[in-house]
Amino acid sequence: MSDLSSTAAEQSQAQSLNSILRHNWNLKEVNALFAMPFSDLMFKAQTIHRENFNPNEVQVSTLLSIKTGACPEDCKYCSQSARNKTDLEKESLLAVEKVLEAAQRAKEMGSTRFCMGAAWRNPKERDMPYVLDMVKSVKALGMETCMTLGMLSEEQADRLNGAGLDYYNHNLDTSPEHYNQIITTRTFQDRLDTLTNVRSSGMKVCSGGIVGLGEKAVDRASLLIQLANLNPQPESVPINMLVKVEGTPLANIDDLESFDFIRCIAVARIMMPHSHVRLSAGRTAMNEQMQAMCFLAGANSIFYGCKLLTAENPETNQDIALFEKLGINTETVAGDTERSDNIVKTAIADQQHSDLFYNASA
Repeated sequence: MSDLSSTAAEQSQAQSLNSILRHNWNLKEVNALFAMPFSDLMFKAQTIHRENFNPNEVQVSTLLSIKTGACPEDCKYCSQSARNKTDLEKESLLAVEKVLEAAQRAKEMGSTRFCMGAAWRNPKERDMPYVLDMVKSVKALGMETCMTLGMLSEEQADRLNGAGLDYYNHNLDTSPEHYNQIITTRTFQDRLDTLTNVRSSGMKVCSGGIVGLGEKAVDRASLLIQLANLNPQPESVPINMLVKVEGTPLANIDDLESFDFIRCIAVARIMMPHSHVRLSAGRTAMNEQMQAMCFLAGANSIFYGCKLLTAENPETNQDIALFEKLGINTETVAGDTERSDNIVKTAIADQQHSDLFYNASA
């Protein structure tokens, strides 16, 4: 074999090794990833991204608040905590028909996954029949389903899986070391236990965190280690940038440096090569160039819609305009050949005037 052929083979082998799933990441090597020169880090992340995904395709979800406010937890970032004085208008659980109508509109606008979130510590038994009906109704539309309802018992996870729920979202939020500075009403282990129950039931896991909570750089590395060392790794990993809300303890915390956020996306892509990395909350504070850098770093999932529970989100037409500039297409679910860009564009106006996606102010 010639030297040239040998070099090509070595490069091919190195690339394949990049995409091997690992569950034994340690702090030293993850800190080293964060410390790489920015262009080197971006190149490594984009290389791994291209080995595992179409680099010009983004998965699109819509998130609906099905029950807003009055949450008993004390999360310092959250507008929905009853302990934070945010003047958020409380809302009871939405009727199944309202949820179904919102899901239908989301599908018409190009979303492949419909996510439903409730401000609960954990779902009560009286709520479960309604929640299960929501899952079955949305599934009947041909959409993927996701819910975030707080902590789940084994039995609750099994019932949700039986109803057809595809994904369950339960974020770790931050590192184990920083966790008690942000939340005291449930433990980090409580969150891991819920993820275990979700995985054991057969559902897919959606779990990520929030950066910009006043954590140190080492905490961002530690958070990603917790996620990547789950076995299996989460299929969906939302990376949120803190949306500061007046009336919460973190309302006046210093902003996270933009490049630190982009690095977090890139390192997540490197450590979790087969996962969808979602550019989630905080996008209204990002210009188009920053979002483009996040996609280049390996983000390949977003939320469409004007609200993420109580947080602002770019309007759908802004996302479509950005996608057109970048040459990005929306990912479709298996067997779905009906959705097209024309359907997305003609349905934008309907969403802008819809009161279903969110009825309370942040």
